[in-house]
Amino acid sequence: MDMILPYIRCFLVGGGLCLIGQILIDKTALTPARILTTYVVAGVALGALGVYQPLLDWAGAGAAVPLTGFGSALAKGVREAVAESGWLGVFTGGFSASAAGICAALVFGYLCALFFRAREK
Repeated sequence: MDMILPYIRCFLVGGGLCLIGQILIDKTALTPARILTTYVVAGVALGALGVYQPLLDWAGAGAAVPLTGFGSALAKGVREAVAESGWLGVFTGGFSASAAGICAALVFGYLCALFFRAREK
């Protein structure tokens, strides 16, 4: 059972975040872009306050993969860069913390565009 428990926690947190997003899409007039932006900003705020890290430690990828995890990574990168470089870190920390994820998204998006063609519906 101890081997399965991390997967259950991951599923519950990741699924809960997705459930909240789906409820916001279904029950509010918010556009998906605004909901995604809200998730990133919430992750930044919770990460800056130090509240998101315990959730990351407990749920693993269930908290790290959604957009709230991206926002938390940005906040963590800025916090570390400010501690290392002073106020210049406010401008550089988010880039260094998120560079690998953004680069991977660009590369894989480009590869998908090369191999698959969009069709009209």
